[in-house]
Amino acid sequence: MFAVSSPAFDHLQEIPREHGYKNGNARPGLRFSGVPDGCKSLAVVMDDPDALAAVGRVWVHWTAWNLPPSDLHAGALPDGAVEGATDFGEAGYGGPAPPDKRHTYVFRAYALDAVLHLPPGASRPELDGAMRGHVLAQARLEGTYAPDKE
Repeated sequence: MFAVSSPAFDHLQEIPREHGYKNGNARPGLRFSGVPDGCKSLAVVMDDPDALAAVGRVWVHWTAWNLPPSDLHAGALPDGAVEGATDFGEAGYGGPAPPDKRHTYVFRAYALDAVLHLPPGASRPELDGAMRGHVLAQARLEGTYAPDKE
């Protein structure tokens, strides 16, 4: 079974501070297991569904695609990988930044039977459209993050 995990935090546990938007904004490493046969690339989406109550929409923190079907180390992305736009108005990783209380952040990994042809900075809806019909399997990892103490 396809699965995603992180060496930085366990499922449903606290995401370390250095991965927060205001505390280093370091992209966490991800591990992929059970990658299905026929997988040509991986895509990852990180969002904050708890933001719906705080800001009126699910907040997109990170999208990346054309990742090789191997582990993703913290820091730089592998050659050929592309990152999309976040709701911070930037391309790349935008770490947790809850405005009100502890939020749960969801990392979704998609095993795809294709390499996607999207430009850097593409939106989440554009990524969803490009993946349509190409998803072999998907996996989910959740972590929590609380606001900085004032």
